[in-house]
Amino acid sequence: MTEAVTSGGERILVVGPSWVGDMVMAQSLFKTLKARRPGCTVAVLAPGWSQPILERMAEVDEAIGLDVKHGEFGWRSRQVLARALRERFDRAIVLPRSWKSALVPFLARVPHRTGFTGEQRMLLLNERRRLDKAVLDQTVKRFVSLGLPEEEAARGDFAIPQPRLEVDAANLAALQTRHGLGQRPAIAMMPGAEFGPSKQWPLGHFRRLAEQLIEEGFEIRVMGGPKDTEAGEAIAGGLTHAFNLCGRTQLADAVDLLADCRQVVTNDSGLMHVAAAVGTQIHAIYGSTSPSYTPPLTDKACIHTLALTCSPCFERTCPLGHTNCLKQLAPERLLRAIRG
Repeated sequence: MTEAVTSGGERILVVGPSWVGDMVMAQSLFKTLKARRPGCTVAVLAPGWSQPILERMAEVDEAIGLDVKHGEFGWRSRQVLARALRERFDRAIVLPRSWKSALVPFLARVPHRTGFTGEQRMLLLNERRRLDKAVLDQTVKRFVSLGLPEEEAARGDFAIPQPRLEVDAANLAALQTRHGLGQRPAIAMMPGAEFGPSKQWPLGHFRRLAEQLIEEGFEIRVMGGPKDTEAGEAIAGGLTHAFNLCGRTQLADAVDLLADCRQVVTNDSGLMHVAAAVGTQIHAIYGSTSPSYTPPLTDKACIHTLALTCSPCFERTCPLGHTNCLKQLAPERLLRAIRG
């Protein structure tokens, strides 16, 4: 838990999401709270991994860690944390729709607790809102709506502030030295996607595009977590001016490295949203998912999708077994877009 910040304004606790992309999109809510409630303080309760991202958001006054494994109830951890948070907040906004996510604000006796109906949360929330998926048709809209008066939120025509993560120039310089980067203008590639293979552009396509871009004078940075190390090697292995950084950098490092890139080629993933939040030109590839639901929140994005009759299916693996929505999206199309 970071040091608590006090002020004379409303003290708001936001129970944050559990995915990188969603946490970046949640900054739109934090920005809205700061604009609509002058003098308020915003604390975010979220998994410990998210702290490096929260530290890059000027609107977050405090990050409170709750490290409970996925699928684990963690009653003792929630109880202890709730006791420590008692009498510290005037309002709680619960972004996830699970009942467990609403438990800490309830146990901490936060007077006003807002969230969407779902999973038997009648006692845990005292302002329960119905989720109209037709009106609130994007994840970010749902987040922001919970920080607005219910009547305004129900219309769905409110402004969505774009996320903007702060960049650490000193850390970027250190990373460039450590990994031998920066000899050429950089283009990042992000081949991972936690959702599943139906979101992942073929590695052979990434490789062909990397080879062509290197020939045209670019440096390639393949980025992702430890799970993406093999994929990174399939793209960058044996190529000069290509660097497999998967599993070799931290989340905060990704913020700085992506801000330093000219352009980014990415699946619909958490790092796509990080790239959007540092203002880098994005080429976002959509297969089984839809850019209408989780678009990169930036004016500098080019969406690549084939919009086949079978997509978006929102399945983790292709139910038809061919993943043509990704395989038929040729590297040459991305190359033309990068050239502008």
